[in-house]
Amino acid sequence: MNDTHQTIADYLSLVKETIDQLDQKQIERVIESFMRAYHSGNTIYIFGNGGSAASATHATGDLVKGASFGLEKRFRVMSLVDNLPALMAIANDISYDDIFVEQLKNFIEPGDVVVGISGSGNSANVVKAMQYAKDQGVQTIAFCGYTGGKIKALADIHIHSVAMDMEVAEDIHMIVFNAIKKEVMRRLRGSHTSMGATYDERIK
Repeated sequence: MNDTHQTIADYLSLVKETIDQLDQKQIERVIESFMRAYHSGNTIYIFGNGGSAASATHATGDLVKGASFGLEKRFRVMSLVDNLPALMAIANDISYDDIFVEQLKNFIEPGDVVVGISGSGNSANVVKAMQYAKDQGVQTIAFCGYTGGKIKALADIHIHSVAMDMEVAEDIHMIVFNAIKKEVMRRLRGSHTSMGATYDERIK
């Protein structure tokens, strides 16, 4: 096996091992939290930095469109990474550590859910927003990697990628978000498929 094949094989092996170590009960708790927010009409806020910011946007899009399409009642989900003018103004005028918490101060209400994503678990802006949400009595969910960091200890629920690898953490987080999406869609549509044959026909 050459070096390239070995690198790929090692990475895929680590992803598989990390998947096997996921705590499925924690994933089920996230699903229950999301469903409570859905039925009560509350909002789910998701945020992170870098690759985790992309995951926040991806997961938000999946719930806003994929899980809500065709339903009279829809998920209320907001990614706090997507209002670029607000992010830059807060970072420039106040502090980068405040880019998420300052937005939460505008919107957060009792019954909402706050989801912070951080590979290290220690991103200061994620930690600060999670602490604020907790202080407001709002349920907090951490998606973390490595040892879990501060947000694992802070959160009510945690999805922990135990590998000491940032890329694996990012992969695991999106795998879990996709699994959550599949289950909420099954519950809302009574189907084990993504959205059923009728949806598949609509997107052709």
